[in-house]
Amino acid sequence: MSQLRVVLAEDHTLVRSGIRALLEELEGVGVVGEVGDGRDAIDYVDDHAVDVVLMDIAMPGLNGLEATARIAKKHPRVRILMLSMYADEEYVGQALRAGATGYLLKDASRAEFELALHSVARGETYLSPQVSKAVVEGYVHPDLAQSPLERLTPRQREILQLIAEGYTTKSIAQRLNIKIKTVEAHRSQLMDRLDIHDIAGLVRFAVRQGVIHTG
Repeated sequence: MSQLRVVLAEDHTLVRSGIRALLEELEGVGVVGEVGDGRDAIDYVDDHAVDVVLMDIAMPGLNGLEATARIAKKHPRVRILMLSMYADEEYVGQALRAGATGYLLKDASRAEFELALHSVARGETYLSPQVSKAVVEGYVHPDLAQSPLERLTPRQREILQLIAEGYTTKSIAQRLNIKIKTVEAHRSQLMDRLDIHDIAGLVRFAVRQGVIHTG
């Protein structure tokens, strides 16, 4: 049986080291890469053979939900197991809609972690027991109402996160290698789509939707 190729996407070095140590104890599992943000996770999957990405939700620059959506679209055979501290139905729903095949809480036991990893590798959906079955069924139902974030384009969601993290228009333009006027246009469009017309409101929205996390 071939070894399961796993990439670990987690921005906290100590947490990443702990998860890697646990992975290395599992038979048939190999950690082929570690990254600290969503953009690097996308780049790694683009350039390497990967079976499963263990994806943290809260990462700076490009969060795990957005990275998951982009990887799932470009690499549908790659399985994504979302790692999270949050059992909130909104985060679970966003992860499933983005293309994650599993949602595991970070306080899971070693046995549950191994079960979740191999379940998603087989193409099954795995969800931590703390996540309500009724909530999950509501989110995977095909007529589920669109979430506010899904009104935005991927670029607008990326710019929303950077705005909420405190980046200026100029620094966003430099980071994304686009013109300042392009950033301003995206910001104006996302404000219109969300009906939020000030930066403070965008920050509050980003926190509520799990785009960024505080504390």
